[in-house]
Amino acid sequence: MSHPYYDVARHGILQVTGDDKYGRKLIIFSSCCMPPSHQLNHHRLLEYLKYTLDQYVESDYTVVYFHYGLRSSNKPSLRWLREAYREFDRKYKKNLKALYVVHPTNFIRIIWNIFKPLISHKFGKKLTYVNYLAELREHLNYDQLIIPPAVLRHDEELRAAQKGGPPPPVKIPPPRPPLPTQQFGDTFDNVRLPLSVLFSLPPPGLKTEGIFRRSARVQLIKDIQKLYNQGKPVSFEQYSDVHVPAVILKTFLRELPEPLLTFTLYDQIQDFTKVESSLRASRCKRIVESLPEHNFIVVKYLICFLHMVSQESISNKMSSSNLACVFGVNLVWPPKGTISLGALAPLNIFTELLIEHYHTIFSSRCLPQQVLP
Repeated sequence: MSHPYYDVARHGILQVTGDDKYGRKLIIFSSCCMPPSHQLNHHRLLEYLKYTLDQYVESDYTVVYFHYGLRSSNKPSLRWLREAYREFDRKYKKNLKALYVVHPTNFIRIIWNIFKPLISHKFGKKLTYVNYLAELREHLNYDQLIIPPAVLRHDEELRAAQKGGPPPPVKIPPPRPPLPTQQFGDTFDNVRLPLSVLFSLPPPGLKTEGIFRRSARVQLIKDIQKLYNQGKPVSFEQYSDVHVPAVILKTFLRELPEPLLTFTLYDQIQDFTKVESSLRASRCKRIVESLPEHNFIVVKYLICFLHMVSQESISNKMSSSNLACVFGVNLVWPPKGTISLGALAPLNIFTELLIEHYHTIFSSRCLPQQVLP
């Protein structure tokens, strides 16, 4: 109820659900959640969209638009669409790396043709039409998506109509057994990769504007992951791009079967904002001190490094708050389901406190094998 746009947010039209496969923030718009136009102030909807996007547009991000459910009763006017396009200026378009339109109809294609003269060729290349949900698996962490039940049912109906019978179950390839040298997507019992990646970030790189916010070439990231998984050496110096090891680190954290801060601590992190502000740092301290040893070593090293990055925020524009928005969803997530938009706030506040009060929170628990930047 305290949300400044509660009247719009309560419908669940917009969701932020972690990152895509390339480390970009994932934002979902679901048309079927829009109530009839007389029950929704579309001007407020536009303000709410900008309010939400403003928290993420300084980083690379991806938008998934579920078109199903847009009807004459809840459809915004063309005038509203023109106003929205003008309002979403270069600040919003620059770092939008992909726009997936799911279950497009002739209406979408007509609207696109109407606005085509106003849309740059560069922006047009970011658009991908997706006819079936299964196609999203090529680009996104499908299990992270918050897909409305109505959209799931519509997808089944489309597949049934395409086949002329009941829809076959979506085939998901069985997971490959991990390699002996596996680093990505394996259980967290090897701290070599995250520490080695952080060691590879040179001190001058800490001043790079937008460090940890920018993405890197998708194929390059896949190639480096393959080298790590095969146990082959990786030298980031040859890429001459500080964003490459930064993306590799986020990718490693995001692909862990269990998050670095563990499933066990998720509820404690969600609840800690109920604690009085003056006591939150000490609550954070107790939470991280309960981590298993391997996890604690990496968390302490990582947060120490992020604290160093935040000290260069005049140059890199990455304050502890900005870093928290990037890393929060990569450090912990719920054991089932996905992180809702409402769950992001306590997660980001917790991560921000870890970074800002690093010396206080990590001062007491020292381990013999720990190393720091």
